[in-house]
Amino acid sequence: MPLNPKAKLNPDLLDKAKIKMAPIRDGYGEGLVKLGEEDPRVVVLCADLTESTRSLPFKQKFPERFIQMGVAEQNMATVASGLANYGKIPFISSYAVFSPGRNYEQIRTTCALNNVPVKIAGAHAGISVGPDGATHQALDDVAIMRVMPRMTVLVPCDAIEARKATIAAGKIPGPVYIRFGREKSPLFTTDETPFDIGKAHIFWDGIAGKKLDLAIVASSQLVWNALLAASELEKEGISVRVINNPSVKPIDKEILIAAAKDAGAMVTVEEHQVAGGMGSAVAEVLAKNYSVPIEFIGVQDRFGESGEAYELIEAFGMGVKNILEAAKKVIKRK
Repeated sequence: MPLNPKAKLNPDLLDKAKIKMAPIRDGYGEGLVKLGEEDPRVVVLCADLTESTRSLPFKQKFPERFIQMGVAEQNMATVASGLANYGKIPFISSYAVFSPGRNYEQIRTTCALNNVPVKIAGAHAGISVGPDGATHQALDDVAIMRVMPRMTVLVPCDAIEARKATIAAGKIPGPVYIRFGREKSPLFTTDETPFDIGKAHIFWDGIAGKKLDLAIVASSQLVWNALLAASELEKEGISVRVINNPSVKPIDKEILIAAAKDAGAMVTVEEHQVAGGMGSAVAEVLAKNYSVPIEFIGVQDRFGESGEAYELIEAFGMGVKNILEAAKKVIKRK
C-alpha cells in the first residue's frame, strides 16, 4: 500500500470496520477552544446555531467572549468586522447557505475590503447535509468565496484537519473562510499529519518502480473516497498519486504542476459544484503552467435534494465508482 509515510496517516484508513468516524465540524469546536486558551483576543459569534456549528464548547468555556447574534447573519458579519477593527479575532459561524450565502455583501464590504481578520465558518456544507435538502445544501460557497479578494479558503478533509485549519486560521492576518460538513466521516489523518495554509500534501504516491498514470486532487471528506479509489486502481496495475488539497486559496501551485508533469492526467474530487470550485482552481493553475487532460468529480450543475448523506454522494456521482470511471476515462485521453 503506497501511503506516503511523510503524511503520517491513520494506518487503518482503508479498513471500514476499524476506522473511527466523527463530523468534520467537531474539529472546528476543538480548534476554537484551543485558540481561546492561547489568545484572549479570540471571540466567537453565532447565528442561533451554537450546538450545530460546534461553537458551544467555546461558549461554555469562555462565555464572556461569546456573542449570540440570533438569526441575523448580515449583522453578525458587520459586528465581527467592527470587533476585528478594534483588535479582536472574531470567528462567525452558521450554516454555509446562510454565511456566506446570505451575508455575502457584508463579508465582502466590511471584512474583505477592509482586510480585517474575521474568520467565517460555513457549517453543513455540501450534499451530505442529507435530509435537510436543497435549501440547506451549500454547493457553491467555495466558488463565491475564492473569487473574493484577500479571502483565504480552507476545506479540511476530516475533523482532525479541521481542528488544525481552525487554529491556523486564527493565527494569520486577514479574512478566512473554513468549510465543514455535517455528517460523521472517517478520521483518516492523525495529529502528526502535516497541515499548512497554502500547501497541499501527497497522501498516496503510486506503485513502486512504475511511472505514474494519474494524479487525483481531492478536498473535503471525499479525500477518503479518492484513497479508496487509488487502492482499487492499484489492484489493476494503475499507478496513482492522491493529493489532499485543503487550501483552495492560496493554492499550492508547485505540487499541482509537479503532479501534472509526473502523471500526465488528473482527476479533481470535491463535494461542491464543479463550476468555480476547487477543481476549477486546479484547472486554472494547469492551464497557465502545464496543461493535461482533467476530469472533474463533483456536483454537475444541480441543486441538492433530500436523502441520506452517503446515498446522496453516490447519487450525485461522487462515490468511489465514479472516481474509478473518471480515472480510466482521463487516462485514455493522455
